[in-house]
Amino acid sequence: MSLLSDGALALLALGAFAGALVAVDARLSLPFFALGVAGTAAFEAVAFRNTETVRYYWERPVTQLATFTLGIATAAVGAAVAPSSILSAGIGALGAYLVVLVAVLVTRD
Repeated sequence: MSLLSDGALALLALGAFAGALVAVDARLSLPFFALGVAGTAAFEAVAFRNTETVRYYWERPVTQLATFTLGIATAAVGAAVAPSSILSAGIGALGAYLVVLVAVLVTRD
């Protein structure tokens, strides 16, 4: 899967989280947003050290579909259970992931 298609999936998931936040009229929680950013940063730091293993699993269509589906389900459940915290963390995580993708796109040869 290319970085652009990864970005498209992340944007769709981010739209689900942001749309759910608006739909339930919840406030964005900055501490949980920061937690989402930190979670993505930690995951990407570990993934960077294990690029081949991550690529091996991520390039499987079933992994991509399952991850995307889990993200959408998390947005739906988060909207019902704890919208401010769960949706804010998801928005932070996906936003940070998109920043990582842009950085990779800009710096690669």
